Amino acid sequence: MRRIVRHLFRRTITPTSHTSQCIKLEIISGKNLKVPSERIPAGIYVLINVDSTRRWKSAVQVLSSNESVTWGDTMIVSSQVTPALSMEIRASYELDRMLGNGEVIGKLRTSWHELLDHGDEPFELSFPPVRGVRPSLTLKAVVVHAFDNQHSTRFDSLVDCKIALDTDAGHVRFAQYMKRKRVSHLNSAVKHFQSVLDQCPVGHPDHAAALTNLAWARLLGCIQKKKDLQDIDNITSLFREALALRPQGHPDCALSVYCLIRTLNWRYSRERTAVYIHESAQLCCKLLPLCPEGTYLRSIGLDSAADYVIPQCNNLPPDASNEDIRLRRNVLELCLPGHRLRLRALDELARAVGARFDQHGNIDDLDESIQLGREAVSLCPEEHSDRNVCLNNLAFSLEFRFGHQGKFHDLEEAITLYEEALRRRPVGHESRHFSLDNLGAALLARFIERGDIDDIARAISLHREALTLRLSGNPRRVTTLNNLALALKVRFEKSHVSEESVEDLNEAIDLYRESLRLLGHDHPERHVALRNLSSALCSRFTRTRKNEDVKEAIDLCEGSLLALPSLHPDRYFSYMKLQEAYLSRYRVHNNPVDLSLAVENFRLASRHPTHGFPHRIVEAIDWARQAEVYQHESALEAYQMCLELFDNHVMTRSSIISRREAATAFPFRDAQSLPVDAASCAVRSNDLQRAVELVEQGRGQQWSLASRLRSPLEDLESTNPNLAHKFSELSQRLSDAQGSAVSTDQAAADRAAIEYRKLTNQWDAVVAQIRNIQAFSRFLLPPSYAELQVAACHGPVIILIASKYSCSAIIVPTSGEPRHVSFPRITLADLEQLKDDFATAIRHTARMHPRKPREKLQRRLRVVWDEIMLPIVNVLQDDLNLQRQSRIWLCPTAAFTSIPLHAANPFRSKADRSGPEACLEDLFICSYTPTLSALIRSRQKMETCVTQTFAAIGQGEPGAGQGEVLPAVNIELELVHELIPPNVKFTNISKDEATQAGALDALRHNTWVHLACHGKQDLEQPYNSSFAMRDAPLTLLDIMENNSPQAEFAFLSACHTAVGDEETPDEAVHLAAGLQFSGFKSVVGTLWGVNDALAKHFVEAFYKKMFEDMEDGVMDCTKAAHAVNYARDSVKTRVPLEQRIVFVHIGV
Repeated sequence: MRRIVRHLFRRTITPTSHTSQCIKLEIISGKNLKVPSERIPAGIYVLINVDSTRRWKSAVQVLSSNESVTWGDTMIVSSQVTPALSMEIRASYELDRMLGNGEVIGKLRTSWHELLDHGDEPFELSFPPVRGVRPSLTLKAVVVHAFDNQHSTRFDSLVDCKIALDTDAGHVRFAQYMKRKRVSHLNSAVKHFQSVLDQCPVGHPDHAAALTNLAWARLLGCIQKKKDLQDIDNITSLFREALALRPQGHPDCALSVYCLIRTLNWRYSRERTAVYIHESAQLCCKLLPLCPEGTYLRSIGLDSAADYVIPQCNNLPPDASNEDIRLRRNVLELCLPGHRLRLRALDELARAVGARFDQHGNIDDLDESIQLGREAVSLCPEEHSDRNVCLNNLAFSLEFRFGHQGKFHDLEEAITLYEEALRRRPVGHESRHFSLDNLGAALLARFIERGDIDDIARAISLHREALTLRLSGNPRRVTTLNNLALALKVRFEKSHVSEESVEDLNEAIDLYRESLRLLGHDHPERHVALRNLSSALCSRFTRTRKNEDVKEAIDLCEGSLLALPSLHPDRYFSYMKLQEAYLSRYRVHNNPVDLSLAVENFRLASRHPTHGFPHRIVEAIDWARQAEVYQHESALEAYQMCLELFDNHVMTRSSIISRREAATAFPFRDAQSLPVDAASCAVRSNDLQRAVELVEQGRGQQWSLASRLRSPLEDLESTNPNLAHKFSELSQRLSDAQGSAVSTDQAAADRAAIEYRKLTNQWDAVVAQIRNIQAFSRFLLPPSYAELQVAACHGPVIILIASKYSCSAIIVPTSGEPRHVSFPRITLADLEQLKDDFATAIRHTARMHPRKPREKLQRRLRVVWDEIMLPIVNVLQDDLNLQRQSRIWLCPTAAFTSIPLHAANPFRSKADRSGPEACLEDLFICSYTPTLSALIRSRQKMETCVTQTFAAIGQGEPGAGQGEVLPAVNIELELVHELIPPNVKFTNISKDEATQAGALDALRHNTWVHLACHGKQDLEQPYNSSFAMRDAPLTLLDIMENNSPQAEFAFLSACHTAVGDEETPDEAVHLAAGLQFSGFKSVVGTLWGVNDALAKHFVEAFYKKMFEDMEDGVMDCTKAAHAVNYARDSVKTRVPLEQRIVFVHIGV
């Protein structure tokens, strides 16, 4: 009972002569605001009946989760007002336009005198109890001597229309029903709400509110009385209609969504039809951002609804459909970080997307599964009971991605996780067999990749132990049988034929047969058992030549294909095993039909769109190799497939280094020699144009992929400026996203890879749009011969092909058909030996006196002249009529890249003793180009006219660990300064200023650059090849990321700047190529070490020739090749042979 305090005297309100006295009442807050009907309100407000004609309303404020509200509203009335007043707390079910006055929470009669008795301090006013607690308001009442007219707007008339009266009556009856559970009260409430709806037809502004009130009363009646499903369906329709009138952004959208959720949940509780819980989960996600944390609708409404929805969804059987995955995503969205069921939600979604990957092979699904698995593991500390499961799930996904993409670090991480899981399941643990089998399979994969015999031995041991734990009747026994059989078969294939190894194969076949017997015809994994047994029988056929084995193998494989849908990723393996079987039978019986069938299955496996690129590349390489061996007409098609798959595979990698890792990940040499082998195949097929196209497509992939993101767009901008802008923007984002290094944080690396792939997909879509424009149908496609021939516009380009099948040259002339030059006495092995001989000879000269003849080096250069360059020169002179001192460009491949072709020299006297025979540099001005496309790109950039500036960068005293002191560097820089034209702005960057950042800045802002310092070639990671600076090395990666479109010429007076690495010579990944890619059109680089003291002689001769006869004081970078040729000849008496020919010209 409310306690009333009586005072001995009351405050008297006395008017003044200047202004009327007023009462100011602040409605500060309210608490314990329980709604009698238990319905969730849109908000709470305070209503004050001032007199018989007027009332005041506060703002409607959202109820907090602790059943409190803060208003801060102020009411001002004249002191002459009637002393008595009525104060009500009401729940409103609309935030927008209120229908009626809502439901009464508390009502109290009081007086102004009583409110003013509390002085100037806030006080609490209690109301009669509701559901066991007393609602209360915190108020403050004071007398003021002013009248603020702005507060009068909250006053309105007490006159209500019939709609409002009926609505209020409905709320009263419904609250009575919820308290006393009398059906008559419910019927009366429904009758009132139905009357309101009749008065608010479609189109009426209160139609949605009327629908909601009626539907809610009927819903609670259905729940209490458990009426039939037809009633609930009708109620659902009412809520749907109301929600349609309150779309996203409407103030009452959230409450309408909640009402529909509540209805669907109850509907699902009566009839377990998944569609209802699916929609409820989707609506919960829609509601989540509409009701912030701390609101009553969030804590009592959404959270309670979600607590029902989440476990119900988790209990639904997964089916890997798009609909099911949407459901799992919704559930995870509801399980915010910290939610007790988030771990289960992560697991369910990971399983669903993993299953969809199994069916359709979309790598995005597998990546997402791994991301989810990482978070799941992070939520399971050491002592968590679910940690083992999470470790195994994540490891399994990583192992699967290794099989799909060939990222070895994925397999290593998977093994680490499996090892931890096995340690946590010691002997006797009920789930130990899972960890034994999983780890065994991963170790087998690593053995296949790296060949460590300990891995295969342990894998077999682990599978045998697992088999002893999975006795007959265990549903997992089939898996272990297959795993053990595969390990035994692999050991057989990798070992020398012996009694012991044959026993491995026979045991494997017996195990496969047992697993097949245990699987029913409808088992989802039956295709795996069929394929595995087929493979083992095929292996035995190659040893025994028993026809029944290979026939059964083919039948089994065809059966595995029948069991799989057309896009299932595993069809790849069935195609692969089929080609192995047909090829094995062809080798024995020489039936051309078997060879044709093998080729067809090579084709199907290589093209299977849902399988990962690494496996498909391996299959395509094998196809090309077998087509060469058996001289099948599909060889060129196979090579083309290889190159396309390689291109796509490398493009998926999000960092420059990871692209190279992807390109070099294949353990056999055939992968690295693909471009030259493809070109050789085309040459032997008398298709020289195709040979040029193939060698260009396959070489310099790193530069080609990067250059796609820097393609000139002038023509496209004039045709379709919007598309050009979109392409340019996406290219920049891709370039920014690709990064330079591989992150050590695998989770971060996964996120970066996923984001990169999304950008790549968008980029591909825009490129496809551009290609739909008639004039751009070949936009960024591998160039045709006609497009590539543009590279020879200023002189022929000679491509030198070094393949195990043939070694020869193709001359691309300025016009007309390409010319073929064979090297009948040269094989790839000869070139490899010649390359090694040159390296030995160059090392030998370093210990010789400068004036001593270089006889060994001369003999090697004589071989180059006689066997390689002389046949080319004959065609240039006799067939193409190329004049002396004309320019030519050499484009070497494979072993040719490490041979100084430009220095070819007979070192013989003429027959008439009139002098020495002419060498290559006497006849032609020789330059190099990594690819024809690189030369074309450099020429395209020549059109830009800029103010020329020259920077000389020298570092003779590099930072620790970067090399010894170079005393002649500063002398060389001074010499360069003296030689450049006086009208050209010159900058000297040396000593402490020659830092990594200083050098990069100079490269970016100068058109001509001379670099004198230590150069380091990194043979293991060529992108780390560098120039030594004072603080830190200036690496090739730094240079690649430094776009210098206005640059023209660079002279690299440093060691090893124009030679690539041994592993991927055709990529031409070296410092000179990096500068050319970054924007420099013409570059002078070096093939081996440079003598610091002797280099200045070459530099002086070069620049004197470079700057003679300058027109209008403009430096011309296209004269560099002539200047290099001149310098070699002019320093003959002062510089030994190896230090003259070390300098080469690259570019225009």
